[in-house]
Amino acid sequence: MSRIEKRFAKLKAENRAALVTFITAGDPDRATSQALLDGMPAAGADIIELGMPFTDPMADGPAIQLAAQRALAAGGSLRQTLEMVEAFRKTDTDTPIILMGYYNPVYAWGAETFAVDAAKAGIDGLIIVDLPPEEADELVPFLRQAGIDFIVLTTPTSDDARLPVVLANASGFVYYVSIAGITGTASAAQSAIDEAVARIRRHTGLPVCVGFGIKDPAQAAEVARVADGAVVGSAIVSVLANNIGKPNAVSAPLALVKDLAAGVRGARS
Repeated sequence: MSRIEKRFAKLKAENRAALVTFITAGDPDRATSQALLDGMPAAGADIIELGMPFTDPMADGPAIQLAAQRALAAGGSLRQTLEMVEAFRKTDTDTPIILMGYYNPVYAWGAETFAVDAAKAGIDGLIIVDLPPEEADELVPFLRQAGIDFIVLTTPTSDDARLPVVLANASGFVYYVSIAGITGTASAAQSAIDEAVARIRRHTGLPVCVGFGIKDPAQAAEVARVADGAVVGSAIVSVLANNIGKPNAVSAPLALVKDLAAGVRGARS
């Protein structure tokens, strides 16, 4: 079993959802970002999404756009992102790490070479925001050979006709983008999330995680009651941004992760 499969099997046995956290690799600098990444599991993160810094993050709102700019200004890159995961794996061999971002840096690296190098670094899954299902065959076979899951995005506009196409190459879990918009802005109505999760589950047996617009423990708990995971990114990134240069630049975001984890873990009790 992959790390992702093992983690969801463990969570199912505990009758709870996953807390999936997101940060941008290298934001605001390598050392701070590494410390935050390394501290996530102890704070309660079950799965970690690590953003690959990119110059044109078109699906992201201001918080994550600024995080990418800070990371790039500090020397962040896709190579450094893999180095951060390698460092993380020296002390944690269990927590799944998903790279999330855009296809251009992967394409420039070379799809086959990148898949091999990512697997060596300890990457478990990949989310490519701007790679449509119709073009995924140029990457997915290499990921499969390397043992890396290809995690697809579904949206409120992914209806029963479109879902089979979107899910054709899916593995690991399915990421439901709960709003038709960018990250860190609006939040979806819980009733709409409930309906969407049920619709997706009619098409796949993979776990379904919900993200975009989850900002606090109460919202995370609501999602965790029905979905297999709640994804929180912009809220964590914003706390980090508000504390750059302060002694609690790492501890403040991790405190939010701890609170989010408590909400998720108590959601079904």
